[in-house]
Amino acid sequence: MQKDFNKWNEIKKSIDEKSDNLGLYVHEREIWWASLGLNIGVEIDGKHKSFERPVLVLKKFNRQMVWILPTTSRCGDKKFYERYVFNDKEYFVVLTQPRTVSTKRFIRKIGMMPKNDFEKIKQLLIKFLHK
Repeated sequence: MQKDFNKWNEIKKSIDEKSDNLGLYVHEREIWWASLGLNIGVEIDGKHKSFERPVLVLKKFNRQMVWILPTTSRCGDKKFYERYVFNDKEYFVVLTQPRTVSTKRFIRKIGMMPKNDFEKIKQLLIKFLHK
């Protein structure tokens, strides 16, 4: 499939011009739609017209910068994906693709992950990094 990097580049320019005031309302454990864009190789892409994907906020450094994990509704290799349930639906975080992103990429909040699921994911990520 041919990727339209030119289209993503135009959207990326408009995202860069946005205010980062939305970052005041971003918190750890939250799940947001974020414009992750078109990426290279196996890096997870966004989808739809804004090249967006749900992401879990792992760590908030300030109103402008956070660590995220992308999420998906499809499970890949079980050693790299961790299941969680949100609004009675099954989703997965992609443990192999943590990213530092600007809160300018955030579009809309989906909700808050239960604390026990969030703690489990953080512990799995720490364990995963130490292997």
